[in-house]
Amino acid sequence: MQFARSWARALKRDLTALYLAGRDGRTPWFAKLLAVIVVAYALSPIDLIPDFIPVIGYLDDLLLVPLGILLTIRLIPADLMAEFRRRAEAMSRLPANRTAAAAIVVIWVAAAAIVGVWLWRFLETG
Repeated sequence: MQFARSWARALKRDLTALYLAGRDGRTPWFAKLLAVIVVAYALSPIDLIPDFIPVIGYLDDLLLVPLGILLTIRLIPADLMAEFRRRAEAMSRLPANRTAAAAIVVIWVAAAAIVGVWLWRFLETG
């Protein structure tokens, strides 16, 4: 049980570190792009495989996100990643930012609404 807790803490720290890497100009552009995608997917309420599907619904959370984190970390220079991890560790002691969470939800709802309107018009004319 202790292993699972420490693994989850390390994933959370690395996810925060990737967020920082995605915003830092010293991060190579490809690593920065991948970091933004991994962080957005990990924080997104929408999954590639819906969670209500038994067993495989959690497969993306247990495999895709950690593999994306691992791949992105390998693309970032080790000294930069160590700095991002230290900063992420310091940030973990700060209170949660509910405004950022609300902004992410608003962005996803707006994107879903735009796709819905587009789909509605497409099906109406088709």
